[in-house]
Amino acid sequence: MINIYRTDNRIISEIDQFDTGAWVKLTAPSLEECAEISDRFHMDIADVRAALDDEESSRINLEDEYTLILVDIPSAEMRNNRHSYTTIPLGILIAEDVVITVCAEETAVLRSFVEQRVRDFSTKKQMRFTYQILYNACMVYQSLLRSIDRKRTEIEERIDQNTEDVDLIDLHELESNLVYFATSLRANGVVLDRLTRYGRLRQYSEDQELLEDVIIENRQAIEMTQIYRDIINGTRELMSTVINNRLNNVMKYLAAITIVMSIPTIISGLWGMNVGGKWMPFSSTPHGFAIICVITLLLCIVVMLWLRKKKML
Repeated sequence: MINIYRTDNRIISEIDQFDTGAWVKLTAPSLEECAEISDRFHMDIADVRAALDDEESSRINLEDEYTLILVDIPSAEMRNNRHSYTTIPLGILIAEDVVITVCAEETAVLRSFVEQRVRDFSTKKQMRFTYQILYNACMVYQSLLRSIDRKRTEIEERIDQNTEDVDLIDLHELESNLVYFATSLRANGVVLDRLTRYGRLRQYSEDQELLEDVIIENRQAIEMTQIYRDIINGTRELMSTVINNRLNNVMKYLAAITIVMSIPTIISGLWGMNVGGKWMPFSSTPHGFAIICVITLLLCIVVMLWLRKKKML
């Protein structure tokens, strides 16, 4: 799908045809639409379709008539029946008079501009608009990172109540999200560093300041990712320790019960042997069975008190 936008007096509006200073937004474009853009702006169709390949790595290519900037942006998906996050490529093609973005799906990074939730942007200022897209991508990264940390906090708060295997699986999914983010953010950082060294790109002083802000925010997102990964590792180790400790407590309790229950088993086994009755204590005593039961009960109570003192019950 092709949408064309242009800002006039800081108001963005959709237009029907290509025009100077326009923003051409391609969302999951077909091969025919990519070919149309390639022919119209004299671009290699492979560069136009580069962002549609999930395996494409972040890079920047300087061609004779255009510049391709390929970065990874965050995206939501369903993975293992859970709401998860991954990263997808976003292509930004800067031609002489237009900015073209290509993405395999509708994304919050670009939706913010369409809904005019980003202040002071103009599609006519190509490099500044490009840096604002990259800056907004960093903000989306940081927002999703905070969301991941909130989910981790919710899991951590349930540790004292009832920790289940599903919590460990959820933690693993959160860590997988952070791995995707960390890999993409580092690759984006390489692209941003290269942008600072390319003198061919026409930039103004305010554009350079915005690029520096983008680099700072990208580094902050990388640091947040690393911090949250370390915290999740600590949370998972804590959960594993708690689960093991609870298992040890259950095993200790069952062992104590086994010790107590073995007393009547041993006594009944001794008195149940097939030997001469006159040699068995209490065999000829009135109420001998009751006496043996009372002695067994007392021994069980004494052992239970001793186990309780040793904090095994």
